[in-house]
Amino acid sequence: MNSNRSLLVIGLLLVSFLLFTQWQQQFDPAVQAQKQQTQQVANQNGDVPNASNASNQIAESSAKGKTITIQSDVLRLTIDTLGGDVIESDLLKHNAQLNASEPFKLLQNDKTIYVAQSGLVGKNGIDTNAGRPQYQVSQDQFVLADGQNEISVPLVFEKEGVTYTKIYTLKRGSYDVGVNFVVKNSTAQAVEVQPYGQLKHTLVESSGNFAMPTYTGGAYSSSEVNYKKYSFEDMAKANLDINTKAGWVAVLQHYFVSAWVPNQDADNTLYSRTNNGVATIGYRGALTTVAPNSEATIQSQLWTGPKDQNAMEATAKNLDLTVDYGWAWFIAKPLFWLLTFIQKIVTNWGLAIIGVTIVVKTLLYPLTKAQYTSMAKMRMLQPKLQEMRERFGDDRQRMSQEMMKLYREEKVNPMGGCLPILIQMPIFIALYWTFMEAVELRHAPFFGWIQDLSAQDPYYILPLLMGGSMFLLQKMSPTPIADPVQQKVMNFMPVMFTVFFLWFPSGLVLYWLTSNLITIAQQWFIYRNLEKKGLHSRQK
Repeated sequence: MNSNRSLLVIGLLLVSFLLFTQWQQQFDPAVQAQKQQTQQVANQNGDVPNASNASNQIAESSAKGKTITIQSDVLRLTIDTLGGDVIESDLLKHNAQLNASEPFKLLQNDKTIYVAQSGLVGKNGIDTNAGRPQYQVSQDQFVLADGQNEISVPLVFEKEGVTYTKIYTLKRGSYDVGVNFVVKNSTAQAVEVQPYGQLKHTLVESSGNFAMPTYTGGAYSSSEVNYKKYSFEDMAKANLDINTKAGWVAVLQHYFVSAWVPNQDADNTLYSRTNNGVATIGYRGALTTVAPNSEATIQSQLWTGPKDQNAMEATAKNLDLTVDYGWAWFIAKPLFWLLTFIQKIVTNWGLAIIGVTIVVKTLLYPLTKAQYTSMAKMRMLQPKLQEMRERFGDDRQRMSQEMMKLYREEKVNPMGGCLPILIQMPIFIALYWTFMEAVELRHAPFFGWIQDLSAQDPYYILPLLMGGSMFLLQKMSPTPIADPVQQKVMNFMPVMFTVFFLWFPSGLVLYWLTSNLITIAQQWFIYRNLEKKGLHSRQK
């Protein structure tokens, strides 16, 4: 397998993978059947969790209270005092669009419903069929002051001698929001409540294109499953119902995620619902009993922010797996570490991509050298192999025996040219998903016209350069393809892949271009050394 064929095989496999992924999203009969069932099933399901008392559940209400805002240095929450739900979350360090002044809005309650609800159900729950609690708060705006590390805002509701306080806590530099309930029972009777937290999102399809497929939908973690996607189609087909110790629920989209993390020391129930075109995924916590004249605190966390792997890993076990690298995660994670390590040195994500490519190609150089050496030896043996074909004719068994004998005598491995590509393919797939999932590349500039490595090249310069490098690599192949049909196909491949790469994120195109240029240099160097040894010249 010559060098340009090796590269094209990698590309062909990648494009086939992307096309298959897009086909599944658009045309897979199973997916389409689920979509057709969505509205039918949605009308049959409730919208919020059942409590331990099955008759006590929250009624869907269009009523609203007033809104308040709580702001840290990186996050601004808008909270509806009716129910105390988070109806908006603005990520202050992430722009909505490239060079835009307004921040990215993750949670929202506009044309698209995407809110984080929480409350207390149960025998003495305050989120009931009668309605949601109207919390009282001291002011409308709360801002983390300079020198302050965190800010806590209590929302208070009193009912029949019991004070329910919902406390939001924001920390400096963090998207991990503390959401605690303090139940103070001043009566002579025990009080029983059960916490819940849920994310509601308008039913939408996963977005993206064949080159950059993205997932929008649910996910969860339990004691049995570290991480599993549960799409809106899955929710429409069957309600999630899992009892687990610890665990969490989330709604994912490209680069960002919101997740409810309940008390990790308690037993929880993970659930989902669909109703009126809206999907809900949430948790219901354990029953809490508050003795007379005492109080209890029920803890939970809400993550609403970018897919920051290190911070999410510190927030909850397996939450960092929402950065989904697929089956190549064990390769992608160290590659991402390498990418961030190099970026800290060069302070430019484009240069970091080039650096990662150089490191990977350097580490794989022994395999590349073995590949080209094996290819050279195989070409050197072609005259002898042709002679065998003429001598033994149709005696395939004798031909096979003589070929293996020749390979042993000449110390040639006929698979030596294929093994390196099989090893490189998982690395390439891992790099692809690393660049796809890394929020750090969103709106990250390179140089000149490339101001966003997560978006396609606006002037298509990188894809054209990549196509040119692929064409040059093909022409440098020391063994031209003899068959005219194959030759035409191979000559057309750089053009075809240039068209594909017009829609790829510029960071990935930059990687492929750099890889091609390094491969060209390595190929020239290896064959120059082979010529000095006389091996390359003998096979011409």
